Amino acid sequence: MHDAAVAHRPARSRRTGTSGKLLAALADLACSKARVTHHQEASWASITFAGTRHRVTLEFRGDEAIEAGECFIAFLPEHEFAIPGQLVADAAVVEVDHCLDPAVLTVTCELLLLEES
Repeated sequence: MHDAAVAHRPARSRRTGTSGKLLAALADLACSKARVTHHQEASWASITFAGTRHRVTLEFRGDEAIEAGECFIAFLPEHEFAIPGQLVADAAVVEVDHCLDPAVLTVTCELLLLEES
């Protein structure tokens, strides 16, 4: 079940709250070589769990960044996130676009975060 979908561009300076901590963790996994171009967050709940579903698009520009992006794609599904009060129940790459000239790799991923009780 989804409630109150919110789309926004994340602030670069302050990363507070669950969304900010998630984006910071994704930046770390991307070796700080990616730029977040889109972030959408929606409330999520089941009978036993509550949390948020996130859709994040990252852009990797240049050969070095693209190499980091390829590692990001490989490691995201099994990555152990450390976000206080949250459990990343699912993390998947859902779309990849690779352009050669200019060298740009665009990666869209979806993550489900559950509130730890």
